[in-house]
Amino acid sequence: MISEKLKKGSLLIAEPSIIGDLSFNRSVILLADHNEEGSVGFIINKPLKYTLHDLIPEIKATFKIYNGGPVEQDNLYFIHNVPELIPNSIEISNGVYWGGEYETTKELINKGKISKDNIRFFLGYTGWEEDQLETEMEGNSWIITKNNYKNKIIGKSASSFWKKQIIELGGDYLIWSNAPENPYLN
Repeated sequence: MISEKLKKGSLLIAEPSIIGDLSFNRSVILLADHNEEGSVGFIINKPLKYTLHDLIPEIKATFKIYNGGPVEQDNLYFIHNVPELIPNSIEISNGVYWGGEYETTKELINKGKISKDNIRFFLGYTGWEEDQLETEMEGNSWIITKNNYKNKIIGKSASSFWKKQIIELGGDYLIWSNAPENPYLN
C-alpha cells in the first residue's frame, strides 16, 4: 500500500475492488483541494463524447470534455498549466492550476495560444464532505500516489491511465491490469 498523505495535487487511484460504481470504477482523480472541511477532485481519465465546441459553440477548439465526477455535472470546470496566460488561477500543485478568467481563456483558445496539452475541461467534479475521503481511504477504496507527471498530467492522462497506474504499482495489482472492466462478464 502506498503511504502518501492526502493532500491537494495527489492522485487517487480507484482500487480494483470498486466494481459496478459507474462514476469511480477504474478512475484516477487529481485531488484539487483537501482541507478540514472536505475535498474536491477531478476524474482525469474518463473522456466523454463531447468536445469543447459541442458545449460552447463560440469556442472553435475540439478539445475533449472529461467526466470530472458526479457533482454539479451541469457546470464546466478546467485545470491548466499556463497560469501566466490565465489570470486568477488557483495553483493545485506542481504547476497545475484550477480555473481562472473564463473570457481570457476562451479568447486564447480561439487564437490557438492554448492547446489540449495545456488545458483540460470537465463536466462536474468529485467532492467529499469532512472526513468522508479519509473514511473511504480506511475502507481501501483508493490508493493515493504522488503526481509524478507534475503539470504534464494534463496531456498524458487518458482512458488507459488507470491501467498504467495499476501496472506502476506492481505486486498484487498487476493481475488487475488486464482484467475486464466488469469481471462478472468474464
